Amino acid sequence: MKNYVIVTDSTADLPVNIIEEYGIVVLPLSFGFENENYMDYPDHREFGISKFYERIKKGEKSNTAMINSSAFEKHFEQILDEGNDILYMAFSSELSGTYASSLTAKEELLAGYKDARIECIDTLSASMGEGLLVYCAAQKMREGFTLDETKQWVLNNRLHLCHWFTVDDLFQLKRGGRINAMTATLGTALSVKPVLHVDNEGFLIPVSNVRGRKKSLISMLERMEKTYDNPEGNPVFISHADCLEDAEYLAELVKEKFKIKEIIINYIGPVIGSHTGQGCVALFFFGTER
Repeated sequence: MKNYVIVTDSTADLPVNIIEEYGIVVLPLSFGFENENYMDYPDHREFGISKFYERIKKGEKSNTAMINSSAFEKHFEQILDEGNDILYMAFSSELSGTYASSLTAKEELLAGYKDARIECIDTLSASMGEGLLVYCAAQKMREGFTLDETKQWVLNNRLHLCHWFTVDDLFQLKRGGRINAMTATLGTALSVKPVLHVDNEGFLIPVSNVRGRKKSLISMLERMEKTYDNPEGNPVFISHADCLEDAEYLAELVKEKFKIKEIIINYIGPVIGSHTGQGCVALFFFGTER
């Protein structure tokens, strides 16, 4: 039986230590300001993450680009040439065309690699929600799960991966077309903080509005209370857009409520952060439903 490699996107926002420990291959999307273009590597080697959010907070607009099929072919071919099969876990297809590009690359490559396998899964997830699913898949692989077994585990569990977000800057949502200018202006004046989640189709959906930052963080905990279900004891992930104190505050709330042993916190990378703005906090866990 051939070995296989788990591949994902930089939008998974996985910490570097997890990527290295489990041998996960992370393919970078790209981002940039006007005439500046950078690759979104997990270690932020091309553009520092704090520097990125400083510019976003000043009102600069960052554009992002998906991974195209040529880039997939290049990266996939290197893995296939080493004699490995591939399990690729993609950023939600409703938020990016990256998954579709991977399928094009798969079709092209398998015409030449007759004995190889490339399995592509739409995680229907984003940020560390995608990352948590990838992390758990990597653990299954380490436990001895075959490619087919790991793939099936992911398909069985992806709609149990709950995503809850709150953003601090309503004008960032306005720039992304999710709310109008009047709503952004009024909401900012009233200190309204929207709470959003990723639904079963992989869309980012506004759910409610809460007045005040701490109340929005508490609201996410309350959402978690309604669906949290984690028989396998997987960790909880929290990502943040350069607001570590708020992420740590949410982590303490979760620990107190559920006595969870492991909570992993990491930055929201520049690709996701280009759309959420500075100040976003996101909570990811396994539940009965999204």
